[in-house]
Amino acid sequence: MSGLRADGAAESAGAADVSGLRADGAAESAGAADVSGLRADGAAESAGAADVSGLRADGAAALEWAASYLERVSELPVLAQVAPGEIRARLPKTAPDEPEPFAAVLRDLDEVLLPGVTHWQHPRYFAYFATTASEPAILAEMLAAALNSVAILWRTAPASTELEGVVLDWVAELLGLPQGWHGHIEDSASTSTLAAIIAAREATGRDLVVCSDQAHSSVDKAARMLGMRLRKVPSDDQFRMDVAQLGDLSDAAVIVATVGTTAATAVDPVGAVAEVCAQADAWLHVDAAYAGAAMVCPEHRWAFDGVERADSVVVNAHKWMLTPNDCSLLWTRRPEDFRRAFSVIPEYLRTPDAEDALSLSEYGPALGRRNRALKLWAVLRCHGRFGLQAHIRGGVDLAAQFERWVADEPGWEVCAPRHFSLVCFRLEGPDERNRALLERVNASGEIFISHAVLGGRYVLRLAVGQMSTTEDDVRRAWEVLTREAAAL
Repeated sequence: MSGLRADGAAESAGAADVSGLRADGAAESAGAADVSGLRADGAAESAGAADVSGLRADGAAALEWAASYLERVSELPVLAQVAPGEIRARLPKTAPDEPEPFAAVLRDLDEVLLPGVTHWQHPRYFAYFATTASEPAILAEMLAAALNSVAILWRTAPASTELEGVVLDWVAELLGLPQGWHGHIEDSASTSTLAAIIAAREATGRDLVVCSDQAHSSVDKAARMLGMRLRKVPSDDQFRMDVAQLGDLSDAAVIVATVGTTAATAVDPVGAVAEVCAQADAWLHVDAAYAGAAMVCPEHRWAFDGVERADSVVVNAHKWMLTPNDCSLLWTRRPEDFRRAFSVIPEYLRTPDAEDALSLSEYGPALGRRNRALKLWAVLRCHGRFGLQAHIRGGVDLAAQFERWVADEPGWEVCAPRHFSLVCFRLEGPDERNRALLERVNASGEIFISHAVLGGRYVLRLAVGQMSTTEDDVRRAWEVLTREAAAL
């Protein structure tokens, strides 16, 4: 991961610049009052101010480990070069009886666990949807753990609860979503979509979920877990939902439209789907987990045409908004339907009604909620609108460059329209040849890509999303692909 220069832009060459991580991390650990912590031997002080000398010493070592890792991650194999069960076999079968120093944890992180890490922070990680945990967010995660807020109710975590509402409002404005929508954070788009489908069932009293054949598997899983029926409609030749194939929706609880499908980042016609939903009195949920972040750039807002008519929308900040995993943003224009679906207040959690309405556990499956907002707040403040726009546009430009190389090379083909930073492509010839190519390039450790099946054909996917990825990294990917293809 690239560090931030003073102006917030990412370094573009060489090892990642983590000077900001080191400096900001040191600022967090120096000069603060001793409020809590561990002694060097791991036992808590029982009287007076807590002794945090161990936290300061071990924290400095952990911070140095993190900074050094980000500096050298580009030198490591992207895909873990281990077999299933290999890491487990290296670990003890039982926990230690006696306390061990934190230095031993860092040692085993290097020697035992690191060989089994697939490096999502690597500049040549191009599989699935590449992501970045940026420096401000990494540090904010540490602070959130130190605060250890547990937001079961507003009163158990007022700052965490209200900050979550604020950052959801900020992001909604950045993405062009309507003002006044209720927003909260779930752990993943799978949970966000599950919550939306539960609210839809509560609101409509129906049990049918409708989506396209390109919708994410989380829709299938949600329908299965809830015992609801699932109907998939065909997609068109550009892998978008074919609205004309939706059929009778009189018993539909929810239609799930996707902005940026997983396989090809196709964009369903949200406006047309919204019109059908209005006629059938069905709930419209928009899954924009990946591509929603691109709406921070006005030139991509076409993909959100009609989204203002949705009943709920999910965007994962941890996919393309420089935020570590576990930060899925869910908005709704119908919060009372969510609350009717999820509100369970036993006597031991009862507080005045004005507080209950603010408790975010009232709007989703989980009671205990961690402070996920702090890392997103740090990202929004330390990168700003312009920093996010630069990141999105940089990824789109690099994907466009890769697409041109594929299109211009005989024997290769682009397999789907490129809307954002994903390119779907393949070698001409049988699927088996492309499967073999995928295995060869990933085994090299130089790059990591993934695959999909589109129109019955096996295709390769290269997704740009890592903040530290440069044109040299994308060129290296193309060189590895052409080299390994020639060796087939």
